[in-house]
Amino acid sequence: MRFCTIDPLLDRRWDELVAHHPRAGAFHERGWLEALHRTYGYRPWALTSSLPGEPLVDAIVFCRIASWITGTRLVSLPFSDHCDPLLSDRADFPGFLEAVRTASEEQSYRYVEFRPLLPVCGQDSWLEESETYCFHALSLEPAVGEIFNAFHRNSIQRKIRRAEREHLSCEKGSSADLVAEFYRLMLMTRRRHQLLPQPLAWFRNLAVCLGDEMQIRLARKDGNPVAAILSLRHGRRVIYKYGCSDQRFHSLGGMPFLFWRLIEESKAAGAEAIDFGRSDSDHEGLTTFKDRFGATRSVLKYYRHISSKLGKTASLPGSRVLRRFVPVLPGRVLAGASALLYKHMG
Repeated sequence: MRFCTIDPLLDRRWDELVAHHPRAGAFHERGWLEALHRTYGYRPWALTSSLPGEPLVDAIVFCRIASWITGTRLVSLPFSDHCDPLLSDRADFPGFLEAVRTASEEQSYRYVEFRPLLPVCGQDSWLEESETYCFHALSLEPAVGEIFNAFHRNSIQRKIRRAEREHLSCEKGSSADLVAEFYRLMLMTRRRHQLLPQPLAWFRNLAVCLGDEMQIRLARKDGNPVAAILSLRHGRRVIYKYGCSDQRFHSLGGMPFLFWRLIEESKAAGAEAIDFGRSDSDHEGLTTFKDRFGATRSVLKYYRHISSKLGKTASLPGSRVLRRFVPVLPGRVLAGASALLYKHMG
């Protein structure tokens, strides 16, 4: 097979491929790629068998992460839960892999990583399993009442009813003000879990680059923000990507309330499924929460080709120490740390 590289931010054929390929999703969208570029400086590129001037029939998209801390590597795609190769025939995958491996060795990348929803490894593949996660998806084919009745009675149904009795309101959109309120809740949540927050610029860029394809839903009690979720949409599939909350109001059921709104509104808009995203396999609280919505759990595996010359990638230095300081760092210092360090983590 002959291969070409293209820039999906500049090649007009990219949008057509993403709009019609059955394995394409929100993380392939030009807006998502543009947000990665604007926020972290990653330049996306794609490998394809289509020659210039021909219709684009296949592609695998990557971002090159050049980090003096964690090493230079190719990832398909950073900060994306999953990203399937967009192939016209799965039998073509070994040819693509060989071209990518050759480029990796020539450019001295520390590793190449794939994050497919569908397994890509055969017995003769040079890829190795690198990470394993839980993945949840909820079908929206049943009637709304059937979907609700499948929720866990105490943990989900009861909390939704509590939120309704408390007269929680739900605001939806992607305005700058809504992004700012969402981010304040995100900072609270990341501090609580001792995790470095994403840069504010990331969420601002998602709003600008994705437009209406990104939605924030924010729940309020008497005007006070209590919980928020951020979702993406591609075709008939909706992706829950981020969630955050104010711990003081957890008893009001803000998060189950927002998920229920997302489910109702997505179904009314013609969506067929909601992707609840990946979860760490050992994060029992999060996986159980998603289970209780009746979402189907499966295994999500990532794969890597690790350079024989450079070995495994380095971890972010001092990450364990940083986690201990996250809850007490002043807001400005925390924001500065996220802007400085997050791009090395993709």
